[in-house]
Amino acid sequence: MATILDLVSFLVLLNSAFRGQAQLAQENISPITNMQLDPRKRMLTWNYIRNVSQQECTYSPLNSSIMPNFTTRQIPRVREDNTYFCIFPNCVLHRGAQLTVNVTCDGIVSQEFLLFENRGREGSGAVNFSCFIYNVRLMNCSWVPGPRAPADVRYQLFWWTSLDKDEVECVHYIMDPTGTRVGCHFDQLGEPQNMDNYFFLVNGTSNETAIPFLDFVPFEARKMEKYDPPINITISYNRSHHIIQWENPEIRYELSSHVLYYELDIQRAGSASKTNPVFQRGQDPNVYLMPRSAVRPDTTFRVRVRYLHNELWSEWSPTLRLGLPQQDFRRVLVEVVVAATAVLALVLMCLCKWFSVRSRLFPRIPQVKKEITGTFMPPPEVAWEGGRPPPLGSQEPEDVLMVEEMS
Repeated sequence: MATILDLVSFLVLLNSAFRGQAQLAQENISPITNMQLDPRKRMLTWNYIRNVSQQECTYSPLNSSIMPNFTTRQIPRVREDNTYFCIFPNCVLHRGAQLTVNVTCDGIVSQEFLLFENRGREGSGAVNFSCFIYNVRLMNCSWVPGPRAPADVRYQLFWWTSLDKDEVECVHYIMDPTGTRVGCHFDQLGEPQNMDNYFFLVNGTSNETAIPFLDFVPFEARKMEKYDPPINITISYNRSHHIIQWENPEIRYELSSHVLYYELDIQRAGSASKTNPVFQRGQDPNVYLMPRSAVRPDTTFRVRVRYLHNELWSEWSPTLRLGLPQQDFRRVLVEVVVAATAVLALVLMCLCKWFSVRSRLFPRIPQVKKEITGTFMPPPEVAWEGGRPPPLGSQEPEDVLMVEEMS
């Protein structure tokens, strides 16, 4: 009987030990399961097999020399299907990343890691990616094939405006002379919103090797726009200054004039030395004054503009010559003609007055005309020598009138 009781006690103790070990083993199992990453949405998802009391997720790049400029910690959210998730919208994954979920379950801290690597031949992915908006509604993106890209590489560009929206592939690819895709043209961007962000991802395919993808932090649309040159440039002159005015170009987003940044290029045509450019913030209206002493007939002016917080300068405006504005030249010409006429009239008046005074001070003495005096002068007397008449031809012929008396 004692032997049976001892056996039963031994079995009870053994069962308790097994239960304790099973419970301990279960406690050592992480409550986190099904941990996955969606690179396009930058979304980390997972499930729990037990209830947890505290939780957080973190992101860190594999390259420790790259320090993120955004928060790397998130508080998880839960969907209707009890799937938990964290989104890191500003993270870059093409260099690789480590994502971590930290939880507390029954007073025990658990941690689960997910190591993400961008698989493919190193140096075969796209590089030097850039995009800019122009003409208000158009956009161009460009990239360069990687230095180790295979000859048959075929790049694809996907873009979207929100993490909640589906990505859209480029419709109008730009090809280089070898037929490789090196850019994309967007001919319609839709209605703008001031908070627009653009997400881009470039991946690739090849029969020779896997091609790593290239992703980016979201592009702020306001910083992507390359403006048209300033418009309606006018130059006037107020005798002391040349007044240069212009209007802001049409832009895609509603922005204050003060966030526009202008560069004024004022030079002397043909001069070897260059004048330093002038920079100024936008105004209402945009005005720049140049003293008359600083302007020469060959002085030229042009202007360009950019958003204050990017480096995308517009093209230069047409070059204008300052000198004397056309409208002022006509006015000055009229003034010169009027002044010259007035001076000429004054000179004529002075001359007339001077002759009038002279004639009064020095009156002319009247003289007999030669025609009249010659009529009363006696004919010249000629002396005959020895009673002889002068030879013929020595004096003018005379008409002799013979008078005969009639009886």
